[in-house]
Amino acid sequence: MILYEYPCNERVRALLRVEHLFGRLFFFAADDDVHHHQIAVETLFNLLELSERTDLRGSVLQDLERHRNALNALSQHPGVDARALESMLDDIQRASTELGAQGRVGQGLRDNEWLTTLRGRLAVPGGSSPADIPSYFAWQIKPSDVRTADLKSWISPFLPLYNGLALILRMLRESGDTIELLARQGAYQEMLTGKTYQLLRVWVDRGSGVFPEMSANKYVIWIRFSTQDSELKPQPANRDIPFRLARCAV
Repeated sequence: MILYEYPCNERVRALLRVEHLFGRLFFFAADDDVHHHQIAVETLFNLLELSERTDLRGSVLQDLERHRNALNALSQHPGVDARALESMLDDIQRASTELGAQGRVGQGLRDNEWLTTLRGRLAVPGGSSPADIPSYFAWQIKPSDVRTADLKSWISPFLPLYNGLALILRMLRESGDTIELLARQGAYQEMLTGKTYQLLRVWVDRGSGVFPEMSANKYVIWIRFSTQDSELKPQPANRDIPFRLARCAV
């Protein structure tokens, strides 16, 4: 099954974008290939730019505090698994403490003159060539364990941010119950009664060759499955499509 996710508001969309960048960063930094390390460095600068444009740290801290308050209120309800609740509260406290103890995310990278110069050169198409910045080429031909150690030190200041947003998204994803549905003639619509969801998750069979286009508000969930033609343009899948849906809100 292939999973597609649709954020129902811009806050969740921003978290998913940052999570996507972290996933790419960790994947390429874990390998020892120099070309993968190039992508890791560029992705690290993407995260740095996002953290400059938006207050990611403050947003994640606010979300963690909101979840903490909601879980504390749940502790008064009978039938709640006290051990699971306490474990989640401990995770939230740990993530909040680590992130709250930080100053501006990635400030150490901004203070590194070489990284600042490299960041500016990478913004220019082809600007990372040895002719433009030979010191970057000199770093790339160093042993892989040296490059990996450097990457780990540059990534480390971002880990509290990652741990916080990963915890928020895990709680959000776990809040939805998965149900089996059928999109007749490739379309599914569900009327709502004022309930607002934050995230839709759709699983579809890999062999079906379709992907969902989704929208949602407090009135309706709409899912339309499409295929791609020879030019990769979306085309309606006018057949019944079985799929799974989870509607998530916390």
